[in-house]
Amino acid sequence: MERPSRDEVEDAVRTILRWIGEDPERDGLQNTPGRVTRAFSEHFRGYGEDPAEVLNTTFGETEGYDEMITLRGIRFESHCEHHMAPIIGRAWVGYIPKGRVVGISKLARVVDIYAKRLQIQEKMTVQIANAISSALEPQGVAVVIKATHHCMTTRGVHKPCTDMVTSRMLGCFRDNAMTRQEFLSMVTET
Repeated sequence: MERPSRDEVEDAVRTILRWIGEDPERDGLQNTPGRVTRAFSEHFRGYGEDPAEVLNTTFGETEGYDEMITLRGIRFESHCEHHMAPIIGRAWVGYIPKGRVVGISKLARVVDIYAKRLQIQEKMTVQIANAISSALEPQGVAVVIKATHHCMTTRGVHKPCTDMVTSRMLGCFRDNAMTRQEFLSMVTET
């Protein structure tokens, strides 16, 4: 698939503006196609990033640390692949290392990489957990995502104040109810 040029994207935005009944040449809209194109570059930058590359630097000097590591309340912004409407939420990511750990900022970056793509929350939850599991090969990985979907809250059924919760448990988080419960007890509003 050939990627369109920036000019083609800006022309597409002008077409959309005309389609909704606006004049893309009026004063307030003349720079909008460029702004939308720059915004889309930011919103969807995750397509140009590799989570495996982000997770490839690990540390083995842990003095044998083998307890749960949890990063809580990682805020993210994404977009629904069905309506391109915003998804705003937070992720809780935990793992139990097997000899090696990763810098905690890398966990947040993995969340952002997947969030900055067109998404459905279920797929994003699985992608984050699988990327961490594959790169670190820990005893287990747990991911919980809570998010508000504007495709439901500001259009369609118009149900504000609702959120969706998804989870993915791998390894000891799936197999051991006590480990899973310990992680889930940390998944609270922060």
